[in-house]
Amino acid sequence: MKKITYTTLLLLCFQLPIFASNDDVYKGLSNFTKVLDLIENNYVDEVESKKLTEQAINGMLRTLDPYSVYLSPDNFNELEVDTYGEFGGLGIEVTNKNGLLTIISPIEDTPASRAGIKSGDVILAINGKSVRGLSSVETIKRLRGPVGSKVMLSIRSKGMKEPRDITLRREVVRIKSVKSEMLEGNIAYIKVLQFQKNSRDDFLNSYSKLNKQSGNNLNGLIIDLRNNPGGLLDQAVSMADDFIDEGVIVSVRGRSVEQSKEYLANNNYNIKSKYTIVLVNEGSASASEVLAGALKDTGNATIVGSNTFGKGSVQAIIKLDDGSGVKLTTARFFTPKGSAINKVGVVPDIIIKNDKKEQDAQLKRAIELVNNN
Repeated sequence: MKKITYTTLLLLCFQLPIFASNDDVYKGLSNFTKVLDLIENNYVDEVESKKLTEQAINGMLRTLDPYSVYLSPDNFNELEVDTYGEFGGLGIEVTNKNGLLTIISPIEDTPASRAGIKSGDVILAINGKSVRGLSSVETIKRLRGPVGSKVMLSIRSKGMKEPRDITLRREVVRIKSVKSEMLEGNIAYIKVLQFQKNSRDDFLNSYSKLNKQSGNNLNGLIIDLRNNPGGLLDQAVSMADDFIDEGVIVSVRGRSVEQSKEYLANNNYNIKSKYTIVLVNEGSASASEVLAGALKDTGNATIVGSNTFGKGSVQAIIKLDDGSGVKLTTARFFTPKGSAINKVGVVPDIIIKNDKKEQDAQLKRAIELVNNN
């Protein structure tokens, strides 16, 4: 009698309702179960059935896009840590882009930003071990460790032929939401580092304080979203709503009606700036792009800087019974005028390259625009 393995049994439990409606799915999964059975019974070394199944699921998800991944129980717990504002690490956001582990942005005032790591840099190895084939979640797990411990990254930057090794010391990373100051000429400058639970309230409070400081006579507002990797969508939408009187802020479009939604302005209109500039660069991603795209399309701000990252998709996190999970892309963002954000980004009205020499030039140009308006 032929041996029925754990993996075969697991898959057979789910066969009937799936196969009845789709012959192609039946044939594909039939071959899948046969191959698994062959491996389990005939491969030269004994294999762990559960591990083999997890790797198969992970491989299937990786063919979809860089953001859809399988999460082991440990990796699922690691992902949950990201919902809090404090953790031990280096201060970088990473993703798989074109098969390369790419840095979305370094978080300000962290070991990564102080070491000069930039958006677009590619991580080739961690502590001498290649990261090829690792998901972003698995990579984050390697990057984190005891506070004070060291980790060596092999980094390849744009324009450099050879990679360089950088040794960083892990710190407790406390992610601040908003920083603000008054610039010369009564110009309010507010930098949003990441969209967290209270980002919109922090933004409004900062604006209110600066406006009061100016005697209710602000000449303009500069919102700095450079190297902001995103965060909570509702905070970006609420912030956009403070500028937009009516209409669409962002459209989220999925395959089904349930996965699609239009976020509309609620006539909050709390900020009536004389002139608003939004600074962006390649490190501005996800929720940052939603805010920049909304203010650009509705004519409520002038966008200055370099093209944004192009991470315009929505991931659902589904926890499975064994504590593992799946992060699956279920929808994409579109600006009020219907422009896609994913893989395209937001194109600034005024383009200034994002390199070390131009960082100050971007802000200087923004100040000139406000003063000349």
